[in-house]
Amino acid sequence: MSPVHSMARQPVFSPQWPGPGRIETPAVLIAAAVAGLVAAIAVPWDRPGVGWLITGLVAAGATVAAVTRARRTATTLPTSHLPASIPAAAAPTPAAPPPALPAAAWVRLLWTTLALALLAVGTMRAAGWLFVWCVLGALIAGTQAVGGGRSVLSMVVNAFGFPLAAARALPWSIGGVASAKDRSGRTVVRTAAAVAVGIALLVVFGALLAGADAAFEAVLSNVLPTVDGVTVFRWIVLFGLVAPGTLAACFLAAAPPNFDTESRRRFALRRIEWALPVGLVVALFAVFVAVQATVLFGGRDHVLRTANLTYAEYARSGFWQLLVVTALTLVVLAVAARVAARETAADRIWLRVLLGALAGLTLVIVASAMSRMWAYEQAYGFTRLRLLVSACELWLGVLFVLVLAAGVTLKAPWLPRAVVATGLLTLLGLAALNPDRFIAERNIARSAPLDIAYLSGLSADAAPALDRLPEPQRSCALRHIVEANQQRGADSWWQWNLGRWQADELLRRHPYVDPDPFVVGDGTCWRYENTP
Repeated sequence: MSPVHSMARQPVFSPQWPGPGRIETPAVLIAAAVAGLVAAIAVPWDRPGVGWLITGLVAAGATVAAVTRARRTATTLPTSHLPASIPAAAAPTPAAPPPALPAAAWVRLLWTTLALALLAVGTMRAAGWLFVWCVLGALIAGTQAVGGGRSVLSMVVNAFGFPLAAARALPWSIGGVASAKDRSGRTVVRTAAAVAVGIALLVVFGALLAGADAAFEAVLSNVLPTVDGVTVFRWIVLFGLVAPGTLAACFLAAAPPNFDTESRRRFALRRIEWALPVGLVVALFAVFVAVQATVLFGGRDHVLRTANLTYAEYARSGFWQLLVVTALTLVVLAVAARVAARETAADRIWLRVLLGALAGLTLVIVASAMSRMWAYEQAYGFTRLRLLVSACELWLGVLFVLVLAAGVTLKAPWLPRAVVATGLLTLLGLAALNPDRFIAERNIARSAPLDIAYLSGLSADAAPALDRLPEPQRSCALRHIVEANQQRGADSWWQWNLGRWQADELLRRHPYVDPDPFVVGDGTCWRYENTP
């Protein structure tokens, strides 16, 4: 794409996202290549491992270094590059120098730290289901780190504009390589050739030395991956994802989109127009909470007093409805705060009172839903889904507290970022809890029949808790972990994970016993009667 063509398309994104000026350095393309190569080598895409964190650290460091270099060399496009048929006065406005960061540097640092902390979960926890959520959370935090922005629109553009940013970053970064080549002749090409020659020499001499000494060959086999069709395919896919992603991160960080300027509201609803529907909802919530006070928080006593009501019926009856009510209330609060008139002091008082009452009553409903789930968990034990739903309910409760705080001033530019940050911190807290081990410990501690079949499906994180079971239940519960370890094989350095390492060490000290001889017709291996 020629510079003129690139400039001609810029007005489509202006003025919110004009993009950075032309760069005079190949640093961005080099950073993307380095991050892509590290990802191809280090990321174990079939399991959590330390390689995810290593790749995140390299990508973050490469982005910071490349953007710092690119911003120093950013220039505008001279009008002399335009064809003679285009008058200078009619030429597209050159890209302005990169604007000031829309978010303070410390805010970007916090988002980056949060993203890396979520990737670090793959080093500490073996639960794959948990790490999938953490990777998604790290991507969200990473987009906010490079894009900045405080408004909901800016955050959405940052999150979903990565493909577009990658497409715009490719000609931008290639232009930097061309400019560097123009200035320094063949420096870039000769440097790349030196790297290629160095890699070729390593391959040749490494192969010869490995053939000459078995110990050295063993060291290389532990350090280097086995090269086959699957491995090459993995390298290509990971490089194809991480390298363009790093390009997009550099493009966003060098000149992020700016949608934080609040647009003038086209209309505002009169007090009666918004207060009437919101007031009716507040009244309905108040009646619900007042009438159902004993039912909402009755817990065990309520169940025992109510005929034909089990814990399952008590917990399930209305839990999901209350969860939906909580989510819909957030939408009502956001819309009302957006369209309600605020011109007079009376308008602002009504807005604070009604929205505050709605948020406060919803907090009670959140507490009700959590109470129901707690009763269910106490009666039937903990599972991954129940624990995850409890964490979501806790996060929703935090959101309504934030809404109440925002209602004091009716101006809360920090609220969108706080919503996302608290959600990611909740996920990080769940990882710190070590959910699979928590589930195993709590269920084993209950004086109720133990579902060994469910516990056996937990990840290696649960092995220390399962190891305390008596035989044959211990080996029954550990059977799937042992089989998974045997199928997976020993972890390479980039696949190292604390949870799996602890499980392996535990099984070395306390060997696994094949439970097949203990399995009898009544299912002894899969159902263990706990004692009080």
